[in-house]
Amino acid sequence: MGREGHVVPSDTHAVTKKTAAARSWIMLDCTGEGTVLDVDKYAIMHRVQIHARDLRILDPLLSYPSTILGRERAIVVNLEHIKAIITAEEVLLRDPTDDNVIPIVEELKRRLPPANAFRQGPGDGNEQFNGQNDVEAGEEDESPFEFRALEVALEAICSFLDARTTELETAAYPALDELTSKISSRNLDRVRKLKSAMTRLTARVQKVRDELEQLLDDDDDMADLYLSRKMASSSPISGSGAPNWLPASPTIASKISRASRASAATFRGDENDVEELEMLLEAYFMQVDGTLNKLTTLREYIDDTEDYINIQLDNHRNQLIQLELFLSSGTVCLSIYSLVAGIFGMNIPYTWNDGHGFMFKWVVILSGVVCAALFVLIISLIRVNIEIEANESHLKTPTVAVHGRRLTI
Repeated sequence: MGREGHVVPSDTHAVTKKTAAARSWIMLDCTGEGTVLDVDKYAIMHRVQIHARDLRILDPLLSYPSTILGRERAIVVNLEHIKAIITAEEVLLRDPTDDNVIPIVEELKRRLPPANAFRQGPGDGNEQFNGQNDVEAGEEDESPFEFRALEVALEAICSFLDARTTELETAAYPALDELTSKISSRNLDRVRKLKSAMTRLTARVQKVRDELEQLLDDDDDMADLYLSRKMASSSPISGSGAPNWLPASPTIASKISRASRASAATFRGDENDVEELEMLLEAYFMQVDGTLNKLTTLREYIDDTEDYINIQLDNHRNQLIQLELFLSSGTVCLSIYSLVAGIFGMNIPYTWNDGHGFMFKWVVILSGVVCAALFVLIISLIRVNIEIEANESHLKTPTVAVHGRRLTI
């Protein structure tokens, strides 16, 4: 941790690139303006006032599950490739040059500014005063800054997971139908890879869903995400209440005045009102849950296809077993016929063989009839046993619907 906290010149180019990638951040303020930062973790910790263990969750070199943590003055968001720190006034987003992060940065720049912000022109002081009143009135109708930033992150991750699910469905369903029509090593390997991808994607979607469900089940955790409310209740007008890195601007002053007015409502017991955030989280929870249902349906389709293939393989296996029994029974009967021929073909002198040449054809005919009858008897007994076992298994085993057909497992 100490090596990441200090800027130390490196002699190797690989270490320099890895350090630069780990230290790259972009800061977006309430106006949507972005600033690229190249700072270490200690500067980030001091800026947003979070602990090192919270910042460790956003380390791209470590693997942590999807998490949304509410702290005193920040929200730590770790959703797949979205690794961000949201405060009441700004958003810090990690690795802004990533292909998956660039659209999120553009969306934040578009949606973070309030609807009626910065409408004042280069007129006199009265016009600027009226413009600031418009800003204040517009912002009071807007959601808090941290909720707008959190909504962008949730919308981005839900859209990302839904797009990956759609791509997987587009590739999986034709592959499963092709495997059903023709069982081959190529089709089996293709479906195996798709099933592995589906398992990994399901785990990722499940983690996001579990995190949102955990937040929705705990009002205290949702209350921790109301940064503007906590900033209002902590009297940010005093010098000790506001961080020294906050810029002095009319927009900030208007937010502080609104926070002062909101503090009265806070003391009236509104600090437990989490309805706005609950509605926001529930909307994206339903979207993630719908994505998970798509993956569950795909998994059931794969399981049904596997059952259908196993039925086909069992049928072929039973046919081979029947052929083997048929050949084994024929071999046993022919061995009995060969035994009779071997006995009479021995070169041993005996008296009863003289003058009885007419018995040769009767011995041959009688031996053939006995062997044929024995063969028919064995085959009949085998078929009767197979039918009995099939009826018993049909009564005990349920049926499944595969591709519109009801089949016995």
